[in-house]
Amino acid sequence: MAQKNSARPAVKRKRSKRQQAMFRRRRIVVGIAALIAITFVVFCIYSISQGIVAVNREVHHADVYAISRKKVPSPSEEEQKSGVPDCGASNVSLSLTPASQSLAVGGTLDFTTTVKYDGSSKVGCLVDVSASGVVLTIRSGDDVIWKSDVCPADQDLRLIAKGDKVQGTITWPGDRTGSECADDATLPRVDRGTYVAQLSIAGHAKAKSDPVTVTVE
Repeated sequence: MAQKNSARPAVKRKRSKRQQAMFRRRRIVVGIAALIAITFVVFCIYSISQGIVAVNREVHHADVYAISRKKVPSPSEEEQKSGVPDCGASNVSLSLTPASQSLAVGGTLDFTTTVKYDGSSKVGCLVDVSASGVVLTIRSGDDVIWKSDVCPADQDLRLIAKGDKVQGTITWPGDRTGSECADDATLPRVDRGTYVAQLSIAGHAKAKSDPVTVTVE
């Protein structure tokens, strides 16, 4: 009598708590790694897109700036194109008024400068009223003691016409300038004596104010 073979049921191995914990840790590690990888990819895509946007913005800004420079000329270019002449002896008068007729050795003296339009043109004229354009000169005889344009000043261009005048202030520190710009503290003070101050327009030798005498005591 043949013996029947009976199939043995498969026995499912139960994982221990230790193995279950290990598998959970693995899944967590894999999940974190996947999250980091996805975050890195997203960051790279975002950075590239922002870089493209920034480059486009800079290119656009450069184009706009170049266009604006072409479309909006500087005031001096406009004024030159309009045919407005420079101010000179033929269309302006200059005057100079000291705050005092004297100053002490080592002291300073303020001068009020006035540029008045005396021309007949309806368009007026252009004048730089900075201390480099309207120049104060202090002399002792033929000796030039001090000039306001030795140290450069920012240009202050004005358009003046009939009835216009521009006033300003230039301060003489009571010292003697050299041929180059230097700090007033390093320059020698002038001695007692009589000095002559006069105002002129740079580049226009005939445009001058009446001389003014001041005394250093």
